[in-house]
Amino acid sequence: MIGRLNHVAIAVRDLDAASATYRGALGAQVSEPQPLPEHGVTVVFINLPNTKIELLEPLGADSPIAKFLERNADGGMHHICYEVDDLIAARDKLKAGGARVLGDGTPKIGAHGKPVLFLHPKDFNGTLVELEQT
Repeated sequence: MIGRLNHVAIAVRDLDAASATYRGALGAQVSEPQPLPEHGVTVVFINLPNTKIELLEPLGADSPIAKFLERNADGGMHHICYEVDDLIAARDKLKAGGARVLGDGTPKIGAHGKPVLFLHPKDFNGTLVELEQT
């Protein structure tokens, strides 16, 4: 069902500082910040030869990333994103197998302009999983 690893997302308190660290220490090319009000975050992407790193900064006090940073003061890995060919079929198969889809199960448009869903971390070894339609 799952395809390639699309990205690993890291929650940060200061997107500019984190971007500067990736640029300076690792020589990474970092995209321009992209606010995603529907998801409560501002993101940048670091393109790697085989995947991407997504840095997430809270966009407002109600952001799920703000809540994550309350529990994880230094930030850290927030989620991992896998590509799927058919998001609705993947959702339905996962739900039939007992996995919990977060929200109402309706896909939202993600940072790449494609539909995404999130799966409950308790169902995936403590890791929040994002699925993105290819």
